[in-house]
Amino acid sequence: MSLIDRVQQIGIVPVVSIPQTEHALPLAEALLEGGLPCAEVTFRTAAAADSISRIRQRFPELLLGAGTVLSVEQAQTALNAGAEFIVSPGTNSTVVDYCQSQGVTIFPGVCTPTEIEMALSRGTSVLKFFPAESMGGVNFLKAICAPYKQVRFIPTGGIDSANIGPYLALPQVVACGGSWMVKPELMTAGEFGKIRQLASEAVTRVRELRQS
Repeated sequence: MSLIDRVQQIGIVPVVSIPQTEHALPLAEALLEGGLPCAEVTFRTAAAADSISRIRQRFPELLLGAGTVLSVEQAQTALNAGAEFIVSPGTNSTVVDYCQSQGVTIFPGVCTPTEIEMALSRGTSVLKFFPAESMGGVNFLKAICAPYKQVRFIPTGGIDSANIGPYLALPQVVACGGSWMVKPELMTAGEFGKIRQLASEAVTRVRELRQS
C-alpha cells in the first residue's frame, strides 16, 4: 500500500503541535490506542524534530509526517529524524524539488488556482488545501475541483468533527487534516486519555461518514 493509500484509508491526519518533547510518546500511544495511526508533527514548536525521532523509534507502525515545513533545512531535519512525508502550508518549489529528489512524498499547500498550477508544475498532484474554512470551505473546494479533476486534496484548517462530513464526501478529497483531537492544551494538562477518546471518536465518525 502506498503512503497516499494509507492516508486515504485512515481519512484523518492529526496536525500536532507538541509543546514539549516529553509529550511525544504519550501522544503517539494515545493516537494508536484510539485507532488513529497517523500524525503530522508540525515545526511550529522547538520540540518537533526530537518528537519525531522519539516517536519513530518507539512506534514505527505510526504513519509519521512533518508539517509546517518552510525550508529545505527543515525538510532535511525532519527526514533525518524519521518523518515519512512532508507537509507545507504553501508551495515552495525549492522544498518540493528537494523532497522529490529524495523520493519523499510532499503535500504542498495551495488555496488558489494559480498555486495549484504551481504545484502541478512541480509534479505533485495531492495537495494540502489550506486554510480550508477561511478560504471558503467545501463550496470553494467544489468549485476548484471542477477544472482540476486530476488533483486530489487534503483540506486542513478549521476542520473538526462537526464539519468534516461534507469534505470527505468530495471524491477528490483523500483525507482531512485536523487538530481538534490533539490540542496542545490537552498535552500540557496531561490529558492523554482525552486525546485517545477524541481520536477514537474521530475514527468512528470517518467510518460512519464513509459507510453512509
